[in-house]
Amino acid sequence: MATRTPSGNSKAPARSSSGTGSRSKSTKTAKSAPASPVHDFPLPVRMIRSAWMGIARVVAGAFRKIGRDVHPPYEVRRDGTGLFLVILAMVIASVEWWGLRGVGWYGTFVHSVAGGTFGFMAAFMPPILLVGAVRLFRWPEEHRANNRVGIGLALLTVAGAGIAHVVGGIPALNAPFDELWAAGGVLGALATVPLAGLIKAPGTMVAMIALALLSLMILTATPLKQVPARIREGYDKLMGQAPDEAPAPTRRGVKLDAEEHDQSYLYDELPAPKKPRKKTRLFGKDRDADALDSTEDLAGYTGDVAYDKAVITDDHGLPLAQDPSVDLYDESVEPEYPEPSIRPGVRRPTKAERDMAAIMEQVGLGQEPEADTQAMSAIDLTNFDADDVATTAVPLVPSRPPAAPLPPIPARTEQLQLSGDVTYTLPSSDFLPAGPPSKERSEANDAVVAALTDTLTQFKVDAKVTGFSRGPTVTRYEIELAPGTKVERVTALSKNISYAVASSDVRILSPIPGKSAIGIEIPNADKEIVVLGDVLRSHNARKTDHPMVMGVGKDVEGGFVVANLAKMPHLLVAGATGAGKSSFVNSMITSILMRATPDEVRMVMVDPKRVELTAYEGVPHLITPIITNPKKAAEALQWVVKEMDTRYDDLANFGFKHVDDFNKAVKNGKVVVPEGSKRILKPYPYLLVIVDELADLMMVAPRDVEDSIVRITQLARAAGIHLVLATQRPSVDVVTGLIKANVPSRMAFATSSVTDSRVVLDQPGAEKLLGQGDALFLPMGTSKPMRVQGAWVTESEIHSVVEHVKGQLKAEYRSDVAAEAPKKQIDDDIGDDLELLLQATELVVTTQFGSTSMLQRKLRVGFAKAGRLMDLLESRGVVGPSEGSKARDVLVKPDDLPAVLAAMRGDDSPVDDVVPTAQEAALAENANANHYGTDLVAEDLDGYVQAVDYHDGADDDGSEDAWNLTGR
Repeated sequence: MATRTPSGNSKAPARSSSGTGSRSKSTKTAKSAPASPVHDFPLPVRMIRSAWMGIARVVAGAFRKIGRDVHPPYEVRRDGTGLFLVILAMVIASVEWWGLRGVGWYGTFVHSVAGGTFGFMAAFMPPILLVGAVRLFRWPEEHRANNRVGIGLALLTVAGAGIAHVVGGIPALNAPFDELWAAGGVLGALATVPLAGLIKAPGTMVAMIALALLSLMILTATPLKQVPARIREGYDKLMGQAPDEAPAPTRRGVKLDAEEHDQSYLYDELPAPKKPRKKTRLFGKDRDADALDSTEDLAGYTGDVAYDKAVITDDHGLPLAQDPSVDLYDESVEPEYPEPSIRPGVRRPTKAERDMAAIMEQVGLGQEPEADTQAMSAIDLTNFDADDVATTAVPLVPSRPPAAPLPPIPARTEQLQLSGDVTYTLPSSDFLPAGPPSKERSEANDAVVAALTDTLTQFKVDAKVTGFSRGPTVTRYEIELAPGTKVERVTALSKNISYAVASSDVRILSPIPGKSAIGIEIPNADKEIVVLGDVLRSHNARKTDHPMVMGVGKDVEGGFVVANLAKMPHLLVAGATGAGKSSFVNSMITSILMRATPDEVRMVMVDPKRVELTAYEGVPHLITPIITNPKKAAEALQWVVKEMDTRYDDLANFGFKHVDDFNKAVKNGKVVVPEGSKRILKPYPYLLVIVDELADLMMVAPRDVEDSIVRITQLARAAGIHLVLATQRPSVDVVTGLIKANVPSRMAFATSSVTDSRVVLDQPGAEKLLGQGDALFLPMGTSKPMRVQGAWVTESEIHSVVEHVKGQLKAEYRSDVAAEAPKKQIDDDIGDDLELLLQATELVVTTQFGSTSMLQRKLRVGFAKAGRLMDLLESRGVVGPSEGSKARDVLVKPDDLPAVLAAMRGDDSPVDDVVPTAQEAALAENANANHYGTDLVAEDLDGYVQAVDYHDGADDDGSEDAWNLTGR
């Protein structure tokens, strides 16, 4: 079958029958052949040519050693041409500079040619020729830049000769040689004599000076509008000033700190140039784009963004579609994607590294082109053979950019003014120091690549290792299969691979999400620490100012993982003891303290262990003291339900679907309360409820806790209320089916069994994690979890952040969150059987059938317990006396059941009181009111005009089925 060659037209030679080895040898032979045909010159000519090229390579090598060493590819070098320019420059310099003018035939000939052609400009020709030679020696592959430099040097030579000719009096072309040499020579005469006849000598001088300036702009690639900036930059360099001593940039009109790195390219608030008004097709009509923008501003509704996810990622580095008609190995065709083919076994640059390289290139810190050319020249995919890995060391090309000083965590540029005219300052980035630099590879990675390749070869699996991505804890090795090879051939070798790499914690992904490759995750022998400061300084964290953004950690590709809690919208964190669950909770809370003010995020912390969250006691973000009593925690969750109902009442009354839209309208003054209302509207903060140990709550009050959690997770997303549930016992009695169904985001640390992993993630995998922060993160909207190493924050860092936050503002607690419930008087004869008695009462009254055997069957109790419950019901007047084997008479009607149950519970409310509904109870607990003693939301509801039924007075007789639906 014919295959494409770099020329694109010829057919490849027939495949040899000797197998892979012969195929790769023939490929290497074809690759090493010269691109252009070699003519059969005579032997003397070939000898002279070889000698010339040998001298040229020696001279070119000397020029390439000047400054930073470069190695352009052999097929693009032009050393012979560069050597010719060097010799020509030396010949002209020996005559015009070193006093050989007129000495013998050599000096006379050279002076006649150079001086007669360029005139006085001949003295400046050696450096001009040397500049061209240096370009050909060091950067021969940059054709566009070399052409630009050549054009600039040619124009500079013409301008210099013209200026010298005007200064020399503009002699004619037939003037004596001495006059032409003292002026601009033949070139200067051709350039200025015709022009002087039109615009005289002064005008000609101005034109030549303008041509000289134009040539300088072409040489330096400086547009006209950037000339002042380049002059300023050159002046700073001449005066010894550093580039960062320039005037400090501004953002939103606020002057940045002189020591802060300019990050203006990360923000969208900089004034952009005005774009021409363009027409947009909308609903069949042409509308101005500016009109659409103004319409969106007037609407003020944010809503959800299409394809929006909880994990914040970049838009850079997405692979482009490959055109099957384009030969990727054709050197004449420029690739459509920036990433070159990388030799198998070479570490692939991660997405985060490509993003960082793009950012550094934007700010002028990228790698030089020759370094990129060197890296590309070292990569050769066609010369790779699977046997080479096992016998030779794998050459790993560094793919990460050079380490640069970490910029500080971005602070808010606007003034943070809290309610009550309080100025609030977010914690400084100094509280979270940077961690150690991450490694791009180690010798262990090369050994694992060789072991994997050897294992695949031993079991005759037609596959090879094509690269790896090193993370802080594990490294993911990518294996690509040959056509016709089953994926099961590799996955069935899991135990053999574990044996080969001497590790029992091997995890196989088949395939890697988004790639046609199998991933094998193997733990690193030298683990790295991921600190929270580095995560919050990452580009993903800088993309948004949302207060609910938290730093998660690093993935297996070395990229930073940042998530938005508001998009999850609820999170379940589970893992065995010591797996890193508490460290993750600390990182999450510290991230919010670093980025959010108390007016933006309020928190409710439940800590049954009483030692995990005590460091955050007293922060102004808390809405209540840290709750350690499980019973009070259940009451706090019930208060959260009431708060949710109150927020939904406001959203429904004012016509908003999300609390973000409501807050934006309140800030812009677009929400007006009814006349006569004493209420002052304020934006609702996000409410984050953190439960550190869910198992303790489910042991004390399982029914109340589950009901509150389910109701919150079902409805609270639009109200800005979000739950984070953490537990170290992920069993089905703690994480029930209703809780799992309504908590879509999961964070699974190392579990003790595959059953616990299925409870958390609905799939195995967490039982193979390494612990100490190694986790599987499954945010809402994703099908497969990503493996991350959780961020680490020390106790001293937490203490510094908490002390700064507490020094800014004192905590103001709500008294109604975990209020003391009045003790109920329960009769002594009931004892601990109150719950069973209430169930028995409800069962008997609703069925109107009083039978001891029925209580045994329905309540699953013994005969003695059922008889005692029946005696208690008789003493409370629920059933009548016993009549032998007949069922007892039920004396209470179903309508009176609530009053009877309240009396049994010991409630103080009268029997004839009406039990308030959940909405009425929520209105009584208005969280957004300024005065807790007044039901301001209810007053606002009374101020609205209620809807009434409309009737036009027409006769409706005979119109029961106006739409003819029933056929009557």
